[in-house]
Amino acid sequence: MTYSTRTYRVIAVISFTILSVVQLFLVFNTYELEKERYFFPEKSAINEYYSRRITNDKLFPGGQHIIDSVFNRNIPRFEYYYRNNKDSFYNHSQLVCDSIFTKLREHQSVGKILTDYKHEHGLNDSIEYALTIDALELLSESGNYIPIYNKKNTYPLIHASYQSPVGIRIGGNLMKPDLQNRATGLTVSMPYPGTYKLIFSLYVDTHNRLLVIARKMMPVLLLSLLSLLINVWLFYVTFKNWLKQKKLSEMKTDFINSITHEFNTPITAITVANRSLQNDRIIDKKQNIHELSAVIQRQASRLQKLVAQVLDLTTLNEVALQKEPYSVSSLLDEILLDYRLNVADNDIRLNLTKNIEADTVLLDSFYFTTMLLNIMDNSIKYNSNNTKEIIVAVFGDRESIKISIQDNGIGMTDETKQNIFKKFYRNNDKDITEATGLGLGLYYVKQCADAHGWSLQVDSKKGVGTTFIITIPVKRIA
Repeated sequence: MTYSTRTYRVIAVISFTILSVVQLFLVFNTYELEKERYFFPEKSAINEYYSRRITNDKLFPGGQHIIDSVFNRNIPRFEYYYRNNKDSFYNHSQLVCDSIFTKLREHQSVGKILTDYKHEHGLNDSIEYALTIDALELLSESGNYIPIYNKKNTYPLIHASYQSPVGIRIGGNLMKPDLQNRATGLTVSMPYPGTYKLIFSLYVDTHNRLLVIARKMMPVLLLSLLSLLINVWLFYVTFKNWLKQKKLSEMKTDFINSITHEFNTPITAITVANRSLQNDRIIDKKQNIHELSAVIQRQASRLQKLVAQVLDLTTLNEVALQKEPYSVSSLLDEILLDYRLNVADNDIRLNLTKNIEADTVLLDSFYFTTMLLNIMDNSIKYNSNNTKEIIVAVFGDRESIKISIQDNGIGMTDETKQNIFKKFYRNNDKDITEATGLGLGLYYVKQCADAHGWSLQVDSKKGVGTTFIITIPVKRIA
């Protein structure tokens, strides 16, 4: 099964996308693992240090006294409202909590505890923290805990700036408390009715945790990026080579098919003519012998020309040009004279105009002649007009001599102009389905021009015609 180039590109893009997603997933998981383990030893040490400093206390030294001073005197009212009026209980609970939280925020000293920890342990990192209350509950006479505050709920009578998804913020400037930077989570309670249970947390982190993690992961990120770039580069090189090999394979196939057809045509004609010469009834007429001999001669010449064209193709880069001084105008006269004899039976008009005086240059006459013949052959081959015209002009100035070969053929598209000098290129235009050849003529023209150091320009318009312009620098004039 043969797949198109587009199919391979789509498969490659999908494969690269999957590879990128997998690699991104692995890098992300590595990041998450680093984030979980980051600051882990320090968090454990801070937890131990903080727990010692608040032994027999709550939140911070002196925190229990603040809570007790407000909460304990309201316990009888809590129990009364809870039994008789739930709405009053709900409102009163919020007012008491708001008062407690306000006083705790005014007197909290966790920042000093962490500063003392840094001094004792010689830490230079800037530590951020957040001290939060998660829940406050009252143990009733029946032995059940009555919720006074819970971080899962929102309370309209508690100051809005105190409340957050992780609880009531008592102090600290840590913007994003989470499980990764939670150092302490404590629950303090007494098993006696009329007491309360307090759940609170301490979150600690360095000021630039994400940046530090990113720096730690930089080797992984760079290696991951390098791996992706190497894969892209390998794919590009492999795909480019595959396209090149595919194109060469297609060109080889086209060449074999074309050359088989081109060689079979004259061989078949020669074979048929030879068999006819063996027919006694045909050779009885002398005129038939001359006609068949002419057929064999023409087809043999055509076959010889094909062989020479293929040999020239393989040896052009190895042949040293035999340059001699020639008059371009005189050489063009000879070339067009011979060409007129070859196309005398066709309705073809050849014109040569000269507008130059000093036109002697160093060139290889064989390859120069081949260039002109190939261009003119193409002008006739790719021409659907009843009367085919070729206008050759030579002109120049102080800097260069120019040879122009203009025709009234079918012309070329921009895409065709970009490819006509490529080896084995054949235009598949529907207007030229009857044109035959190996796709080597203009390739050979370009090789001849390059070998001489000349430039070659093509001006063409679809349906109007084509003009080839050969520019010979004056510095090469002898």
